[in-house]
Amino acid sequence: MVPPAGPSLEPAGTPKQRRAFLIIGLGNPGPEYQWTPHNAGFLAIDRIADRLSRNGRVTVDNRRCKALTGTASIAGNAVVLAKPETFMNLSGASVQSLAQEFEADPAKDLIVIYDELALPFGTVRVKERGSSAGHNGAKSITGVLRRDDWPRIRIGVGPDPLGGKEEVRRRGKDYLLTPMKKQDLAILDENLDRVADAVEMVVTRGVMAAMNAFNRRDTAGSS
Repeated sequence: MVPPAGPSLEPAGTPKQRRAFLIIGLGNPGPEYQWTPHNAGFLAIDRIADRLSRNGRVTVDNRRCKALTGTASIAGNAVVLAKPETFMNLSGASVQSLAQEFEADPAKDLIVIYDELALPFGTVRVKERGSSAGHNGAKSITGVLRRDDWPRIRIGVGPDPLGGKEEVRRRGKDYLLTPMKKQDLAILDENLDRVADAVEMVVTRGVMAAMNAFNRRDTAGSS
């Protein structure tokens, strides 16, 4: 892989190391999970890498810290793109390894992207901290880091709740691990560009600016 021009990224302890933003998308490895709602975080990382490739090809295929990773830069800021290979429920192990290797402060240098069943399909929410709200990947990260003040971008994947909230909860696991229909993929495709925009804003202007810009666009299902 040949990263785009920009600041180099080296493991902690290397002279002149520059602190990097760690942009981590959550999901499950394996082709059977690729197009499921639970892999929205992985798909977001792929979209970000694709957009950043205009400055030179960016690939997320280097195995380190229990994840597939790639390096790039956003407006001169060094970033590491990562997709943990630990499966969703153990995402924290990879996130912790990455944070340690790059001496990252979770509250300042971490951006975690994941799906959110409680948010309507096609929405985006940016938060600077918070509970896991039942998401096993977020729960794992908070448990391993022993803190919840890490920025996150949640991608709404909630199904049309025709049976009400109880039906959505009952179907949750099966729904999240079932490949999406063509119409849902079309909506998600548009939404991934918004996620990439939100990431860029967090990196360049901060979490609060991104919250103000993106959260107010969608008022339904806020949490």
